[in-house]
Amino acid sequence: MTLRARHLLGIATLTPGEITAILDLAERYVALNRAPQKHADALAGLTQINMFFETSTRTQASFELAGKRLGADVMNMVMQASSIKKGETLIDTALTLNAMHPDLLVVRHPHSGAVDLLAQKVNCAVLNAGDGRHEHPTQALLDALTIRRAKGRLHRLNIAICGDIAHSRVARSNIMLLHKMENRLRLVGPATLLPRDFADLGCEVYTDMEEGLAGCDVVMMLRLQRERMDGGFIPSEREYYHRYGLNAEKLAHAAPDAIVMHPGPMNRGIEIDGAIADDINRSVIREQVEMGVAVRMAAMDLLAQGLRAERETAPVEV
Repeated sequence: MTLRARHLLGIATLTPGEITAILDLAERYVALNRAPQKHADALAGLTQINMFFETSTRTQASFELAGKRLGADVMNMVMQASSIKKGETLIDTALTLNAMHPDLLVVRHPHSGAVDLLAQKVNCAVLNAGDGRHEHPTQALLDALTIRRAKGRLHRLNIAICGDIAHSRVARSNIMLLHKMENRLRLVGPATLLPRDFADLGCEVYTDMEEGLAGCDVVMMLRLQRERMDGGFIPSEREYYHRYGLNAEKLAHAAPDAIVMHPGPMNRGIEIDGAIADDINRSVIREQVEMGVAVRMAAMDLLAQGLRAERETAPVEV
């Protein structure tokens, strides 16, 4: 199976069937990544360029590892030292890259919509590794795979997404994906960090942590994204942790077998207690990191299949 679109820019364009196909293929790559021989040839002969205009540890490392394990030639561009800093526009950068004939372009950018703009100017497949407050599709997919493996299904679950939802592209992508897969979603946090438009998507909204977690199967915590805040959204970090930091007392209101998630990086003692983050019986945070490599392998594999099929049917240029 291939994806209908050339690019993976967000969850909004994916069907439930496409989501399931990505996760099913990722399961095969989980097994491969745990084997002594971790390499495949799905991207053999293809070139992957990673462009991160924002600093990243987990996402950039996992995309690089995913490409190399699939046999791609992987190049990481240091955007802090690129021509962008010399005044070159994003479109000019895209045209320059296009002239190098890459096959896969992985992009993270601080501005919403920038990755979509770049995708319109290149002939390769583009993967959105996070753009502003807009979307982070592969994070939502790896979260979905983690949930499915832990709970045995990815539908009809009660899922609480807690914390700084207003500034979170992770929350936006997860809300769309989990709704497509017929789950009941609750958004939990202070009113200043709960945008009203998310309630319009069919989510239940809570400002009381204990009420919001009551009976939930999955508790997904989010980082306070101070780099995207332009005002006083919380009184203090101490007060925020007191009311919205996940600890054993608050987690006790969720289902007894509820799992705890966090996309990272974690601020221990602010949005989550360290003992909860490290609890091997409840926390699946380390599993999320592992699933990230497999999901990104699956996404690039499917996009590459579509790209090859497209090129085989294209007229030959003279």
